[in-house]
Amino acid sequence: MMIVYAVLIFCLLIFVHELGHFVSAKAVGIRVNEFALGMGPQLIHFKRGETEYSLRAFPIGGYCKMEGEDEESKDASAFNNKAFPAKALVVVAGSVMNLILAILILSAVLFAVGMPTNTVKELSPDLPAVKAGMLPGDQIVQIEDQVIREWNDIIDAIGNSKEPTLTVVAERDGERLSFEVDVAEAEDGRKIIGITPDYAKSPGKALIYGTQSTVEMGVKMVEIIGQLITGEVSTDNLTGPVGIVYMVGDTAKLGWIYLAQLTALISLNLAIVNMLPFPALDGGRLLFLIIRIFTGKTISDETEGKIHFVGLMLLFGLMIYITFQDVGRFIL
Repeated sequence: MMIVYAVLIFCLLIFVHELGHFVSAKAVGIRVNEFALGMGPQLIHFKRGETEYSLRAFPIGGYCKMEGEDEESKDASAFNNKAFPAKALVVVAGSVMNLILAILILSAVLFAVGMPTNTVKELSPDLPAVKAGMLPGDQIVQIEDQVIREWNDIIDAIGNSKEPTLTVVAERDGERLSFEVDVAEAEDGRKIIGITPDYAKSPGKALIYGTQSTVEMGVKMVEIIGQLITGEVSTDNLTGPVGIVYMVGDTAKLGWIYLAQLTALISLNLAIVNMLPFPALDGGRLLFLIIRIFTGKTISDETEGKIHFVGLMLLFGLMIYITFQDVGRFIL
């Protein structure tokens, strides 16, 4: 099942990525010769219109083969004959789709679990809130001078407080009550008063927090990539397909919520890495498009195709190195 889960996740992420290229190419009138999921020998293939659709043997990649993408073509619908905005849209569409998928997955998880509200669900015995007279169902609307609208406001108000006692205002049965609540300290050093929130399902809030979480994870990933480039983080910390399979297996044991979060993380990682300005990656293709605005045909389509091929071979070499590293780490 570990391998099955991993294959399903790989196929989903690759399909979504290539679908972004495919849909955007069709939208701007670029001819797509083949849309493939997987690599290697064809298992299933059929043709609709100008495009051949295929499922290939190894679920380790996929591609959207466009006319004139890596070679010269005189076809008016070829990639190389389209204007810069159309080509740029097609190049970035794959990563955009992976970014959107990460947001949607995290938002779905947050909606399924529910969002913490400013309504008290439970109170911990022997902690300040219950001693002050608060009850389950109380809706906290103010702490000291801070207006409370959501659970994070409560955490901030308590965590940032410098006073040993807080004035907490809550609504109960339509009446506003004021409580003088002492501040306690948890084992990890956090300031608490001994309450847990009630949860509510809100699609709008789930989408907002899902987007915020995706952005925060993306910023962290970019920081780590920068540290890899500067040498602050060792390449020994990189993980490839073998490592991901084991991570998926371990995560699946914890439940579907954790597996969904890992899928979102991998999707976001795919989006960011693909936009790095390296040959064969979407970011490298975008870089060449920008260079060609100033240089014209100085770099031919054939030459660019060869550069991307060299970049692809280097990426394969890196993948082989990481795979051997993962085998030693996770198997041997």
